[in-house]
Amino acid sequence: MKQYLPMTVIFSSLLALNVSANQIENSLKVYESEGASQFSAKRGEAMWKRNFPDPKRNGKVRNCGSCHTDNLEAMGKHVKTGKLIKPLSLRTNAKRFTKRKKIEKWFKRNCKWVLGRECTPQEKGDFLVFLKNN
Repeated sequence: MKQYLPMTVIFSSLLALNVSANQIENSLKVYESEGASQFSAKRGEAMWKRNFPDPKRNGKVRNCGSCHTDNLEAMGKHVKTGKLIKPLSLRTNAKRFTKRKKIEKWFKRNCKWVLGRECTPQEKGDFLVFLKNN
């Protein structure tokens, strides 16, 4: 029975990766219906790296890597709570983008925390394309 375990793990990972890719495509279609167009991985990456002023701490900045690190395949850690955060990369965390409701929940929470506002449909789409390509 143990000889089948690695194949089961590989199959379930591939299935989760396919579900994530499909859910990302579904999300992109929704963002297009909300007015976004021509998503750009380059813009998504620029947003990922961009520093935003922290409204509560004069002179301090935040960016996505503040918690998630600059390496999409690495575990992150919330700067305030210390809670570990699973990688964003689909290669190392294929289950990350399998549920649209969770995608929207984390966009809302993280965009408000980093940008000080909710992300636009264009920003969300650009970011998902960036993640999908990395």
